[in-house]
Amino acid sequence: MSDWDFLHDMHNEGYSAEQIADAAGCGYNPWDYKPPEGWEVIDLESEFKPSVEIDPVIAVIFENLVESAFTYHSVTGRYLQIWGELGELFAEVHLGIKRHKPYTQGSDGKIGNDFIEIKTISPEKTNDKVQVKRAGNFNKLLIVKISENFDFDVRLIARKELSKGDGKYARVSWATATKKDDAS
Repeated sequence: MSDWDFLHDMHNEGYSAEQIADAAGCGYNPWDYKPPEGWEVIDLESEFKPSVEIDPVIAVIFENLVESAFTYHSVTGRYLQIWGELGELFAEVHLGIKRHKPYTQGSDGKIGNDFIEIKTISPEKTNDKVQVKRAGNFNKLLIVKISENFDFDVRLIARKELSKGDGKYARVSWATATKKDDAS
């Protein structure tokens, strides 16, 4: 039995070609993934219920920015370098995060009593890792991943789950953060 037999099993169980390709890319079936013992599983559905009224103008601006960035890439083959802002706007519009004023250091926003640091993975990035300053003032790290088709997905990791160390930065892999099934 080879290490890749699970791909045949996935096909037999009715998974789509895209899901099987994703599994082949990471070496395991991510839909069967169970977090390591001791990890806190956070339900993003209940965690991020917008408690503040979302400004409809900001929502329209977000949608227009995504459409403009997509169109620009379709026409030029280049990406607009607005990934961080798109990630933060997505979190504000779709997850109800109240963003801090510009240039506030330590975290990007707040939801409830939790300070949230937001990091974005763009389709240009060669790996699915982000790095965050250990000195930041945040309780949770929200990772927003934007696909080549400008689809958005999010994952969340509690600060206490970040790797321990003395370095200035902690590095987090997309695969190790809690999965959010449908963020958009």
